[in-house]
Amino acid sequence: MKKLLVAVTGASGQLYAGRLIEIVKREHPQVELYTLFTNTAKEVWKEELCTPASPHFTKEFLIETPKESIDNSSYFHPFASGSNPPHAAIVIPCTLSTVGRVASGSGGDLLARIGDVMLKERLPLIMAIRETPLNLIHLKNLTKLAEAGAIIAPASPSFYHKPKELIEIVDNFARRVLSLAGIDTIRHRYTP
Repeated sequence: MKKLLVAVTGASGQLYAGRLIEIVKREHPQVELYTLFTNTAKEVWKEELCTPASPHFTKEFLIETPKESIDNSSYFHPFASGSNPPHAAIVIPCTLSTVGRVASGSGGDLLARIGDVMLKERLPLIMAIRETPLNLIHLKNLTKLAEAGAIIAPASPSFYHKPKELIEIVDNFARRVLSLAGIDTIRHRYTP
């Protein structure tokens, strides 16, 4: 059984993570899914997905924070060790401060440690950055990560599939990221 870690940081774009998690749960029961939320991610998630004031507050976009999330402040998780890493880790949406911590190898929380483990074990680490514009420090950190083996996947949606609804744009990107993690996805139009 493939182990997949989906780590969510405090960048805007929580919908990408929510849909990716839902796709894995709905379509890939053979994948052992783990989620990790930074403290800021939990707040942004609530703001973007769980309140009537949210721009995406509709039946299909109301996504609760997974209750079985890994504690980001504790290093006592098997994924903190190179002897038991996940098969792939996706950081979505990924802040550039997270990029900086992982690129420097300085740790600071479980997410940064897992990023370090993924790189040293040469396993897929996909960082779906969601910030713009980028300054020179960001670009250098992203280059360091790419040179170390990370996959940098900016949350830049495509429009080749002629989406008619926002959910189609989000799902298309989520499926692309899952594909980068080695999880085949069924490409179909979302129907609530």
